[in-house]
Amino acid sequence: MKRILVLGAGQSAPYLIHYLLEHAAQEDWFVTVGDLDEELAHTRVGHSERAEAVYFDVNDAELRQTLIENSDVVLCMMPPIFQSMLAVDCVRLKRPMISVSYRSAEIRDLDRDAKRHGVLVLCEMGLDPGIDHMSAMRLIHRIGEDGGKVVGFCSYGSGIPAPDQEMNPLRYFITWNPRNVVMAGEAGAQYLEKGRIKLTPYHRVFDRTWPVEVKGLGTLEAYANRDSLSYMKLFGLDDVHTMIRGTLRYPGWSETWSAIVHLGLPNETLRIPDLAQRSPKEVVEMFLPLNIEGDVADIEDRVARTLGISRTGRVMDNMRWLGLFDTRPCGCPGDTSARMMECILKEKLPLLPGQRDMVILKHQLDVEYEDGRPAERIVSTMIVKGEIGGFTAMSKTVGMPAGIVTKLFLQGRLNLIGSQIPTHPSIYEPILEELEANGIAFEEERFPLS
Repeated sequence: MKRILVLGAGQSAPYLIHYLLEHAAQEDWFVTVGDLDEELAHTRVGHSERAEAVYFDVNDAELRQTLIENSDVVLCMMPPIFQSMLAVDCVRLKRPMISVSYRSAEIRDLDRDAKRHGVLVLCEMGLDPGIDHMSAMRLIHRIGEDGGKVVGFCSYGSGIPAPDQEMNPLRYFITWNPRNVVMAGEAGAQYLEKGRIKLTPYHRVFDRTWPVEVKGLGTLEAYANRDSLSYMKLFGLDDVHTMIRGTLRYPGWSETWSAIVHLGLPNETLRIPDLAQRSPKEVVEMFLPLNIEGDVADIEDRVARTLGISRTGRVMDNMRWLGLFDTRPCGCPGDTSARMMECILKEKLPLLPGQRDMVILKHQLDVEYEDGRPAERIVSTMIVKGEIGGFTAMSKTVGMPAGIVTKLFLQGRLNLIGSQIPTHPSIYEPILEELEANGIAFEEERFPLS
């Protein structure tokens, strides 16, 4: 019997656990799900005879070691800040690890040790990152085999509410780790546009948006996502003149979130004493400039002036709706404004009964041909909608790739070691094939490139 350890039972984990349990009897697996919220872990495994739920505190080194040593493969579904800690343990204990988070520099640096120990550390095995990389690599390889050369690459990912349903003013709800939403863009972004490197600092990420058309959905807004330049070599696209990876939202989200970033609220370093007893209004006041002249204007006026926006405009309306000027204690655990924002988003932006989410991946590749064929733009789009009252599209598209690659590994069909992301055909070919069999597929269009 092969033992699978899933660490983290949050919003992205339900479908992964479902997939593993669905195959457990046939593959002879036993699945252990660990989470700080043991009751949540029990909810995820249900009454399966092939699974158990356990309490897991990532900061308990002895507990980490015991659980990892007793497993044949570890699946990291925890927040990215814990990924490196788990990866170091897995390499030291010679246990493979699969993660849905971005591969950090620390995990890239584990490559030599992982190879020395014959261990696979495979990151970016979810939706974005994950399916985006795999589908892009398959498309790039196919274009090369057809005699084409990719000269421009733009890729977009998104998890937003499905259209044609009642939405909140921000047209967004939380279907994944709220911390990732609060701290989105914190590292800034860099990309290549028409041969020029462009750098975007954190406080400008949500200011510098552009429109992107998605077939069947209309115009969405995009902002640059992390370090696009690092994927040029990984994707074999050293000669492109444009390399952009972006995130899509409904128009208006970035305008509001930019104001929240400019205020400084997504902050994990400045400690706030007695946060739970403080109101959001008190916390917002802490981020306003020193009131030397004793300005008697109310907080909303001062926020609007500080941000250079209209007090009666949509951004201020959205900030009021979020409750940023409420006077009741926030009751949030932790001691940072970022933790307060997590609590606010969870309270104000839940996925309600009768609602469903949607995930989008869109690749746009500009291709030239050496044999004289006209240059063209290839657009490949995937849209998946969640089930009302069932699995979210986010959980399904994050969890299924991780589940499939776990199966491939335990079946002995994945003979890779070291620190990896899913750009190798032995990973992406069988995974994309199974995803397509389950309705997660791309639609491709071709246009002349003027």
